[in-house]
Amino acid sequence: MRQLYSIGIYIASFAIKLLAPFNSKLRLGVIGRKETFGKLEACISKNDKVFWFHCASLGEYEQGLPVFEALKEKYPDHKVVLSFFSPSGYEVRKNSKIADVVVYLPFDTKANAKRFLNIVNPDYIIFVKYEIWPNFLLEIKKRQLKAILISAVFRTSQSFFKWYGGFMKSSLFAFKTIFTQDDNSKSLLEKINYSKVTVSGDTRFDRVTNQLKTNNTISFIEDFKNGKDCIIFGSTWPEDDKLFLEYINTNDSIKFIIAPHNIKPGYMVSLKSQLKVKTICFSEMNGKDLSSYNVFILDTIGYLSRAYNYADIVYIGGAAGHTGLHNILEPAVFGKPIIIGKNYTKFPEAKALIELGGVVSASTSSAFESVVNYLVKDTSLRAQKGKINKNYIENNRGAVIQILQYIRI
Repeated sequence: MRQLYSIGIYIASFAIKLLAPFNSKLRLGVIGRKETFGKLEACISKNDKVFWFHCASLGEYEQGLPVFEALKEKYPDHKVVLSFFSPSGYEVRKNSKIADVVVYLPFDTKANAKRFLNIVNPDYIIFVKYEIWPNFLLEIKKRQLKAILISAVFRTSQSFFKWYGGFMKSSLFAFKTIFTQDDNSKSLLEKINYSKVTVSGDTRFDRVTNQLKTNNTISFIEDFKNGKDCIIFGSTWPEDDKLFLEYINTNDSIKFIIAPHNIKPGYMVSLKSQLKVKTICFSEMNGKDLSSYNVFILDTIGYLSRAYNYADIVYIGGAAGHTGLHNILEPAVFGKPIIIGKNYTKFPEAKALIELGGVVSASTSSAFESVVNYLVKDTSLRAQKGKINKNYIENNRGAVIQILQYIRI
């Protein structure tokens, strides 16, 4: 089975190289992976003490960051290798301050795994959430390196728990321990005789709590909001737009901030063409009286997590379609009422907060309008829902402490 898997990886990598000229995301990955071993050899020497942190993409990076930062502070003499699989993680965090070198993870072949580990020779390895690359993990196991998986989530549909999943299952045993987000994941692991598992919860709760310790003021949003009620639409997709654009176009007494997930120029033009009220983008705001505009589009990155501090109501995108719900914990920590789309069942925090009453799901534009109208009119209801969300964050912190207590260098 391992040989078949490895052949599949070679075929997939070859196909990706063929398709790369026609796809910008694939092209970034192909170019980046060509640089991986050279960057590692230039930065890491044989005598270095090294942490290797690996994340699939940006979301997993944010999830692991509080652990990474704490280890960097506790062990300042260790160098940090940070790897990503996806361009959407690497391109945004390739200059991360917590790492000495940031690289793309090479494709999961035996040869790449051996070469990578020969160069890095890590003292400790931390994978985040979903990242299970069998050839890398089996080589880690063979070398008896210290590796853990944090904030893990497992489902019965995954190959580890199927009759044909023996090869994938065996790779899990490379981890000295696995910290899961929930009891169900622990139970699934125990059924395949993996016993070194701890339910620590989700490190994102610790991550978003740290946001409250930073300076969250943004002067241009203060100028735009100008004391009025403000609804922020975070990490939205075209499917989300269908829920709320009509509402925006018929309400000029409320301020709206839209932070699309896709900020490519073509989509920005399309989005602006659908807005019938006075709209301005971050990229064109210099010298403008922001208070005179109804809609502010954040066609940039780096502000959204702080911007939620200014919201009276928040809509989080991704669940109106099937791209996946984005992070609702970021506005929740500020005590904001939250609205999401209908496809949220794979996200435990969304399910929990809907049951508690802090989050509301809207499946149609009319349902969205109804929810927003209630929240706009009833400030006490907004405060009640916001408090539910904030308390949920407070009650679920502590994963980072458990993980750090386990790690010994």
